[in-house]
Amino acid sequence: MKLKLNLLLVLTVLLLAPSAYTSTPEQRGLEIAQKMENANNGFLGETSSMVMTLISAYGQKTIREMKGKIMEVSDDGDQSLINFQRPSDVKGTKMLTWSHKRKDDDQWLYLPSMRKTKRISSKSKTSSFMGSEFSYEDLGSQEIEKYNFKHIRDEKDIWILERHPKNKKASGYSKQIMWVLKRYHNPQKIEYYDRKNELLKTAEFKNYKSYKIKNKTLWRPSSIHMKNIQTKKESIFVWKDRKLGLKMKKRDFSKSSLKR
Repeated sequence: MKLKLNLLLVLTVLLLAPSAYTSTPEQRGLEIAQKMENANNGFLGETSSMVMTLISAYGQKTIREMKGKIMEVSDDGDQSLINFQRPSDVKGTKMLTWSHKRKDDDQWLYLPSMRKTKRISSKSKTSSFMGSEFSYEDLGSQEIEKYNFKHIRDEKDIWILERHPKNKKASGYSKQIMWVLKRYHNPQKIEYYDRKNELLKTAEFKNYKSYKIKNKTLWRPSSIHMKNIQTKKESIFVWKDRKLGLKMKKRDFSKSSLKR
């Protein structure tokens, strides 16, 4: 009889105090972010051709072509290099990014007309990247260690998360709201809010493609369409000839490589 009473007491406690055994929105948000990170790790190295289209508030278009490569770093953020190919006024311009998990990213811009490498300061990372609606911050680290996450709600095939930068002085955003596709563990849409907590811009991630690396399938969007709600300007990144699972050379991501 005593054993039955003890079991009944345990069941009563569990039913009356479910909050002690469920995740908070913050814990659930971090859990989903970690799933996203795990799903996207293991690409080793990547090369691609890219086209960036800048669209003015009046619909005028400027097209820029680039080559890109990324090296996965196991104990830190990834390293990437963007090399502009066309048009002639930006040809040879390069941007090198060393992402970091906990400290500010290192970014450099090489300007061939001046034969000079410029370090992107922390204050400048909120600025426009080469006249686009993407900032230097957008092209830098998205490491989960730099954000606090909160799960907002679930929809049929989507998780909706909110993330806030831990270092508010280093970010141009007060928060971002992410619609994450459960199938791909990657965003469908992100809303970016400025430091006044007003909606600044939205990014739409489209046409996901699969890449098989060993026994793992990774998903990457073929395009990102960034719309600035406040200025009405837009920018579109499109990837072509994308290859993952490549072995990269560390020297190709050195500062000296910018002048080659």
